[in-house]
Amino acid sequence: MKKILGLLLFAATAAAQTPDPALLIAMRGIKAIDNHSHPPALVAAGQKDDDFDALPCDPLEPTNPTISGRPENPRFIAAWKAMFGYKYNDTDSLHVRSLLAAKQRVKAAKGDNYPAWVLDQLGIETELANRVAIGRGLNAPRFRWVPFDDALLFPLDNTEVAAATPDRKIFFAREDALRRRYMKDLNVTQLPATLDGYLSQVVVPTLERQRRTGAVAVKFEVAYLRSLNFTRGDRAAADRAYARHVAGGVPNATDYTALQDVIFHHIAAEAGRLGMPVHIHTGYGCGGYFELAGANPLLLEPVLDDPTLRGTKFVLLHGGAGPFSQAIAPLLMKPNVYTDFSEQTWLLPTRELSKNIRYWLEWYPEKVLFGTDLSPGSPQIDWEEIGWQTTTSAREALAIALTGMMNDGEITRARALEMGRMVLRENAIGLYGWAKP
Repeated sequence: MKKILGLLLFAATAAAQTPDPALLIAMRGIKAIDNHSHPPALVAAGQKDDDFDALPCDPLEPTNPTISGRPENPRFIAAWKAMFGYKYNDTDSLHVRSLLAAKQRVKAAKGDNYPAWVLDQLGIETELANRVAIGRGLNAPRFRWVPFDDALLFPLDNTEVAAATPDRKIFFAREDALRRRYMKDLNVTQLPATLDGYLSQVVVPTLERQRRTGAVAVKFEVAYLRSLNFTRGDRAAADRAYARHVAGGVPNATDYTALQDVIFHHIAAEAGRLGMPVHIHTGYGCGGYFELAGANPLLLEPVLDDPTLRGTKFVLLHGGAGPFSQAIAPLLMKPNVYTDFSEQTWLLPTRELSKNIRYWLEWYPEKVLFGTDLSPGSPQIDWEEIGWQTTTSAREALAIALTGMMNDGEITRARALEMGRMVLRENAIGLYGWAKP
C-alpha cells in the first residue's frame, strides 16, 4: 500500500510539473503585454545607447549570473534557430560567427522596424520600455515609455550617501547627471531656494513633461540607493534640510531621509493625479554590494496603506524576487497594488518560476502581470535572445501553474484559459486604462 501511495504521489507531482499541452499552446498564442523591459534603441555605428537604464549594471564589479542566464542555457540556441535560422546545436565559434552575420542581415533588412520585428518573434504586442529616453526604433504603440524618477529624490550633496558602497558611488554620479538633465529640459539653471520651489518648479513639471511626451508610468530603482522604508516624512525637517544645504554642504542622514520621504510621497501623489502607475523595484538587484534587506516589499506598507495615495496605483516589480516572493501575495489585497514576475524569468528555472506564479494566482489573479526584464547583453546573447528565453520560460511557467491548479480542482479549464489571458495581457490593459483592440 505504501508503495502504491508513493507512486500516486509521484505521479501527481510529475503532472503538476508538466504543462497541459493544449494549455501551453494557448499560452504561446496570446499576444502579450510586457510590463517591464529595457530594450535598446537603434544607434549608428560607433555610437552607444546609454539610456536603456538609469542605473545599468555594466560598470559594477562583475558577479556570476544564475544558471538560467548563463550562455550554456539551451534556450539561447533555440532562440538563434527560431529568430535567425541558426542550423547548429552547438556554440562553435565559426557557427556563432555565421549567427552574427545572419543577425546583421536581418537588422539591415528591417531598418527602424527591427525592434518591432523582435517583438513579433516573441509574441509581444506591447512592451513597456524602462528607459531614460525612449530612443530610435522604439515607437508607440509597440513600445510604451516608463522613465526613471529616482534622481528627483536626491537633490542635495550626495557625497555621504554615495560613499556607502562602491556601487552607490557609481550610481549616485549617474543620478546627479540625470537630475541635471531633467532640469536642463525644463530650462531650470539652478535648484530653487526652497523645497516648495523645488517641488513646484522641478519635480511636478518633470512628471508633467514625462506624461506629455508619452510616459505611461514612472519607475523607481531606489532600492539600489537606499532602503524602501519610506514614510510620509517630516515636512518641517525636510524644509530645514533643503534650505540649509541647497547652496552646499552635506545633510545629515536623518534630515536627508526625511527630505527623500517627502519628495517620494509628492511624486507618488502627482503620478496618481496624472494617471501614471508607480513602478518600484523589489527583491534581488545586481551588484555584489546590493542590500537585499532594503528591497523587501513589506517595507513599503506605510506607502501602500497611505489613504492620501489610494489614487495612485503601485506595481511591485519582480515580485520581490528572491526571499520575498511569497510576501508579495498578501500585499495584492490592497486595491491599488499589483506585481509582475519580470526578472524572475531569467533568475529562476521555469519550474521554480511556476511555483511563484501559482502562489500569486491562488491569491489575486487579477493583480499579476507578465514581464520579461529583457535588456541588452553581448553580441551573441543580446536583448533578442534574452527576450526569447524569458518569454518562453514565462509562458511555460504560467501553463505549468495553471495546469497544477486545474489538476487539483481549483479552477476549470475555461478559467485557466481566462487567467492566462489576464496575466499575459488583460490585467495590464485594465491597469493602464488602454482600450481593448
